[in-house]
Amino acid sequence: MIKSVKPIFVVLVFSSFISFSFTENNKTTEKLVPGDKAPVLVLENETQKLNLQPEEGNYTLLSFWAGYDAQSRMNNVELCHAIENHDNIKMISVSMDNRKSIFKAAVKQDELNPEYCFNETDGEHSEIFKEYDLKKGFANYLIDSRGMILAKNVSVDDLSMYIK
Repeated sequence: MIKSVKPIFVVLVFSSFISFSFTENNKTTEKLVPGDKAPVLVLENETQKLNLQPEEGNYTLLSFWAGYDAQSRMNNVELCHAIENHDNIKMISVSMDNRKSIFKAAVKQDELNPEYCFNETDGEHSEIFKEYDLKKGFANYLIDSRGMILAKNVSVDDLSMYIK
């Protein structure tokens, strides 16, 4: 019995070493973190830049979402309605939906202010998607008047703490 266990053990150890040699380094590094300068936001289908820098002492909440991503859409709606009565924060909502009709329907259904809702029709293939590192899921960024990222993936509870 011991003679048959030894070869199996050797094979298991050897296969473990082989599998470890083929695994990638899975250290997750985020491209944008609090303290970084927010990249300039230029929509592919628009000619002008969106100004992310609010007036001194105010904040911008930049929220990325898509109609096909229920979680991001729900977060976007909650945040949008949470800031309605606050003068020191504006929200820019950017949809990554490829179809303008889906974007417009979602804005109407979610009762969002269309003045602050924008659509990036190149979606996952856009520069914004790459610059804001959205490949791991949609996110939101709280940006101060200097254009610096204060927080990422802010919840409604977190937001009330920042804007007081």
